[in-house]
Amino acid sequence: MHSSTTTRNPSASCIAAMPSAQERGSPLRVLAVFREALFLNRRRPTLLFVAAIPIATVLLALAIALRPQLLWSDSELAKLRSLWIGSLPRVPADPSSRVADDPRAAALGRKLFFDTRLSANGYVSCATCHRPDQEFQDGLPLGKGLRLTARRTQTLVGVAYNPWLFWDGRKDSLWAQALAPLEGPDEMGGHRFDAARAMAYYYRADYDSLFGPLPAVDWTMAWETLSAEEQEAVTTVFVNMGKAIAAHERTLLPAPSRFDSYVASLLNGGEADQKNFTADEIAGLKLFVGKADCVRCHNTPLFSDGEFHNTGVPPAVGQPPDTGWADGLPLMLNDEFGCKGRYSDAAPDECVDRRYLVAGVPTQVGAFKTPTLRGVADRAPYMHAGQLATLEEVLHHYSASPAAPIGVSELYPCQLTDSEITALVSFLQTLGGAPTVTPTP
Repeated sequence: MHSSTTTRNPSASCIAAMPSAQERGSPLRVLAVFREALFLNRRRPTLLFVAAIPIATVLLALAIALRPQLLWSDSELAKLRSLWIGSLPRVPADPSSRVADDPRAAALGRKLFFDTRLSANGYVSCATCHRPDQEFQDGLPLGKGLRLTARRTQTLVGVAYNPWLFWDGRKDSLWAQALAPLEGPDEMGGHRFDAARAMAYYYRADYDSLFGPLPAVDWTMAWETLSAEEQEAVTTVFVNMGKAIAAHERTLLPAPSRFDSYVASLLNGGEADQKNFTADEIAGLKLFVGKADCVRCHNTPLFSDGEFHNTGVPPAVGQPPDTGWADGLPLMLNDEFGCKGRYSDAAPDECVDRRYLVAGVPTQVGAFKTPTLRGVADRAPYMHAGQLATLEEVLHHYSASPAAPIGVSELYPCQLTDSEITALVSFLQTLGGAPTVTPTP
């Protein structure tokens, strides 16, 4: 995958388009026109507007109750189907880990996920930042392990579908991502020898049953005193820990939301769930797949294309602009734990083809991975460093499309009105659904 073009042109994200004849004549369009007119004239609404609003509302209610499908064109229905959780395929295989879908590995990985003994101070675990009670993120502008990190904690829900990991794409396998915080100085601050030692002391039986006997290493010695062969054996144990944690993380999947119930009912021609989607939510969904063109990047049932985009987000307060993928891609291409590396279980042709991934391309500067929008209303603040506090702020940013502080923004102003932003927020609030939650052991 590569970042899409960053040229600011009329086909870019968030571009207003003329409504079709069907849309201009629909009750939803009538309601939107009258509501906007009332908003613009809210200080001195005329009797015409006051009388017309209930009429348009009745028309919309009748359309929803009698034939909700009339609200949607065939192309819109196709977009809704593509976003529906029923279109989510099975979790893709991970050829780089032979234990990726082994329940024993997932069980071991779950234990490691919550184990604070793997950190330098004995108080930080994976679950410190990826909290099960907060959709496997922490709700903070910047993640905080041993120290404050430079970016926001991303949710792990649906992470198994991502070809690239972290905001900057610096890892290409889930187990490689799982290893990074263990040795990250701001996160868990440990060392691979300490992690492998913990495996030998506390999880030997679990490890042996999955990966074979632990190496015959004197775990009381210092890393520097080990031979090259012993250090390699320890690193292999460390890698296997990451593969176990990744097996657990592969089980964290999104659950159906109200949006999914609405689309399922719509696709099946039913009416049971139509009353559970309000006029504002429907209007927001129409904007999402239409004028605002959010689906340009927030597509697929995960509401993410998994790619990297510069959207002109300002840097965190007091921090220089973050170069994002421009720095992450070289790290991924040279990662010792990459899919094509010696610790991977994959054949070379089973990994993502990297031949077209060339570092140093200008469009990579300031680009970050598109986050999932499932559960987004419960995961403030937003952007890669929590720069924007609310969904309203995010939408105002996309509507105005300011120049990027670094690189070139892909956005183009679409000038959303206040009522359209309110509708979009209403729709985004329908994407919540309790994910698979692992209770603390």
